[in-house]
Amino acid sequence: MVVNSKSTSMAKPDPPNSTTVIEPFAHFKGPSTSSPSSFIKSLAISSLSDPQTLIYAGTVSGNLLLLSLDSNQISDSKLKNVKLIKYVKVSTAPIDSIHVIEEVKRLLVVSDGFLYFVDFNFVEAVKKLSSLKGVSVVGKRVMSGERECSDLEELERSGGSRLLRKLGNFRSNGGGKEGGVLDVERSCVFAVVCGKVLMLIGYDSSESVVVLKEMQCVEMVKTIVWVDDCIVVGNFSGYYLYSCVSGKCDLLFTLPDPISSPPRIKLLRKEWKLLLLVDNVGVLVDSQGQPVGGSLVFRYAPDSVGEMGRYVVVIKNDEMDLYHKRSGCRMQTISLGGEGIPPVVIADDDDGSSELVATAIHSKVVCYSKVPSEEQIKDLLRKKNYKEAISLAEELQGEGEMTNEMLSFVQAQLGFLLLFDLHFEEAIDHFLLSDTMHPSEVFPFIMREPNRWSLLVPRNRYWGLHPPPTVLENVIDDGLMAIQRAIFLKKAGVESGLDDKFLLNPPNRSDLLELAIRNMIRFLQESRRKDTNPSVREGMDTLLMYLYRAVNCVDEMERLASSENSCVVEELETLLNDSGQLRTLAFLYASKGMSSKALAIWRILARNYSSEYQRESTEINDPHDATGLVVSGKHAAAIEACSILEELSDQDLVLQHLGWLADTDQQLAVKVLTSDKRTDQLSPEEVIAAIDPKKVEILQSYLQWLIEDQDSEDTQFHTSYALLLAKSAVETSNAQRALQNSKAESIGETDTTDSGSLSILQSSVRERLQIFLQSSDLYDPEEVLDLIEGSELWLEKAILYRKLGQETLVLHILALKLEDSEAAEQYCAEIGRPDAYMQLLDMYLHPNDGKEPMFRAAVRLLHNHGDSLDPMQVLERLSPDMPLQLASETILRMLRARIHHHNQGQIVHNLSHAVDVDASLARLEERSRHVQITEETLCDSCHSRLGTKLFAMYPDDTVVCYKCFRRQGESTSVTGQNFRQDIIFKSGWLVTR
Repeated sequence: MVVNSKSTSMAKPDPPNSTTVIEPFAHFKGPSTSSPSSFIKSLAISSLSDPQTLIYAGTVSGNLLLLSLDSNQISDSKLKNVKLIKYVKVSTAPIDSIHVIEEVKRLLVVSDGFLYFVDFNFVEAVKKLSSLKGVSVVGKRVMSGERECSDLEELERSGGSRLLRKLGNFRSNGGGKEGGVLDVERSCVFAVVCGKVLMLIGYDSSESVVVLKEMQCVEMVKTIVWVDDCIVVGNFSGYYLYSCVSGKCDLLFTLPDPISSPPRIKLLRKEWKLLLLVDNVGVLVDSQGQPVGGSLVFRYAPDSVGEMGRYVVVIKNDEMDLYHKRSGCRMQTISLGGEGIPPVVIADDDDGSSELVATAIHSKVVCYSKVPSEEQIKDLLRKKNYKEAISLAEELQGEGEMTNEMLSFVQAQLGFLLLFDLHFEEAIDHFLLSDTMHPSEVFPFIMREPNRWSLLVPRNRYWGLHPPPTVLENVIDDGLMAIQRAIFLKKAGVESGLDDKFLLNPPNRSDLLELAIRNMIRFLQESRRKDTNPSVREGMDTLLMYLYRAVNCVDEMERLASSENSCVVEELETLLNDSGQLRTLAFLYASKGMSSKALAIWRILARNYSSEYQRESTEINDPHDATGLVVSGKHAAAIEACSILEELSDQDLVLQHLGWLADTDQQLAVKVLTSDKRTDQLSPEEVIAAIDPKKVEILQSYLQWLIEDQDSEDTQFHTSYALLLAKSAVETSNAQRALQNSKAESIGETDTTDSGSLSILQSSVRERLQIFLQSSDLYDPEEVLDLIEGSELWLEKAILYRKLGQETLVLHILALKLEDSEAAEQYCAEIGRPDAYMQLLDMYLHPNDGKEPMFRAAVRLLHNHGDSLDPMQVLERLSPDMPLQLASETILRMLRARIHHHNQGQIVHNLSHAVDVDASLARLEERSRHVQITEETLCDSCHSRLGTKLFAMYPDDTVVCYKCFRRQGESTSVTGQNFRQDIIFKSGWLVTR
């Protein structure tokens, strides 16, 4: 592919106020001569001789300079001198490049197409590899460690060693290793381009040199980098990728024609990426030649490229630019003061530590180191480059160069700066991102000092970039004053660095104050979730209430006060009282266990809601809405008071507020009295005495709770409850009857709403009364009877008379007043005497009080229970006025039943007589036998109980009911014995019952 220098990249506009990322800390100045022969053409840095950093400089005249720098001076802000240790003459031609080979502690120098080997300290003689000529570029092999790579032996096997004898070795005795085998443990490999040949050469500590592989290469190669198994070369036509194993060549991309600068490749060791220059564009690829991300766009086509940590350093003429790798922004520009003379080179430490870079202009060498990260961040914050500052801090933390604690510190510092710049929302965002930001640090912005929590606020914890904390009103006033001053300066042509948004549209003080308060609320709300000490939590909750009140957040105030909180009541009482937030104050009292004060407020609110809401509802057009507010307000106050009283065991306090609570809502009063949430229950006697006698429903419900839920067996409570229920039933019954009478007198009125509701109420009350009268045996029935004596509560009277054992009165009510024949007959069955049915029949046939005889009920009684009545007594009591067709069928059935019983008796008598005849024949031999039959005796055939049934007994003493006797016959018993064929002689038998 072809890369255009104007292609899209990651480059961004330069920041308006760039920060100082690197600064010079040491320099070396060569001979003060203007002769070009003393100019430095190449540089290399080695940090292996700790604590010394060695800098190697190659001049145009072929001299190699050894410069030394103490590594401990790098962090020193004072400019130091670089010491010249010694120099050595390498060649008569300019030194094109210097390569540090750490494995064998040698320098590989390229000059005039030849390779030279020099030891680090210039002690040994310079070794020239004369057998290689026309060397254009050299690249030593570096291993990224990210993937598996071939070793020296594999390279040697794949390429052979044909030039071994030509290259030889540098040992003084002239001998070499037999067979051309390298010491794998102490050797290095580098690539050399000679014309159109790319050679892979091995060199070890014994100074043996071996050509491991040769391959054809493109011509006029200007740059080369070897990473793992891939070799990337560049010429004026493009960039190519070679495999050191297979020798395969792939074109990465072609360069535009013409191109303004030669191709350059820079290995970025920190990310293991290659930066391929195309004019002023740096294309990023991985070690396999695959593009990764975007590109870096520089201001010009660089003459030299270096790396320092997360930055790329480029030089052109007498200027050095620093670019951020990730963002592509130009962070800093440094003027080198080269007086326009072109030869400028740059070098970075070759081991990838990226601690420093060195530049050379003419015969002068200047070393640059990174400014400490904290100083960079401080500088950005001072210049209000907030985004760049926090981005740098986050990047440092992500790369492990900054601790989480320090990042939190920066977040908090940035938050304070934004807060004083009136960017409250962004400030709180950064406060919340800080793990070390203490909630008490915002207290001075909310409450003036000194206050209760002044000593909790940390002091002097930041870089001094912002003013001392003060209340938000002062912060806003100072900020608005600064904005006005900046506007004036801008008109005069002076830039102030303030936000253009504020300058173009100055904010309103009240809007800023509300925004600040709401964001402070947000911070305190989030901080409440953290685990803080009790004193700080008190401050947070109390000041949060202040802030809620300032912006009239009533719901939030009540929610905070009613939940678990650490508010200081003494600090808030005056505020809430004066502002009329009594509900919030009541909630706060309740949450702190100050129930008496809370209940007093709810009592006041319940009584004064009408006047309060009357004022507030003047804006409402619909008067019904205002009334609803009053009702709901009173009821809400009663509900809150109820929730407190339910848990109180203080009997005096509960009874003190029972009255107004009952006036507001009787159900809530009952809920308080019957609550099971309190630890100690109230005294029933005291409670009953405190209940207003007019509040019958409350007293009824309380007594019902005592009896049914608390299993009280106090006769007084049972009697009182029965009397209350009876009184209510009588009143509702009378009211319903009066309403019916009034409706009967009114003609044309059809509204039955009132009568229907009264009927439902009466049904409910009477049902409760009847159930209680039947289930309880602890009340006084005579007292209840006295109360309902003149009423129409006949069923209740029947229950009470039954309790007293007045059977006749009970039958009278059931049969004649209620006309409930089924209930009357059931009661007779409960009595269990035959005369009870006869008494009931007599009531039906001869009712008193001028009531007509109840013939149909009488017939029903005869039909259901006629077997239990004597027909003669029934006939005697029948009235002459009774229609014959009503009673004839029933009477006939009774008579038929009597005849049937008589016939059955006759059969048994005849059978007994026959048996007696047979038995008399045997009395001479046997003694008489007695057999006793009872109602519990079972039939030997069907096994049913004989009871009052007719039965028969066979000579073999088996007993059967009359039904089985007719089915079985007279001669054969259930045992199968035939008495006609096999006659049994018994001594006679006598049956008694």
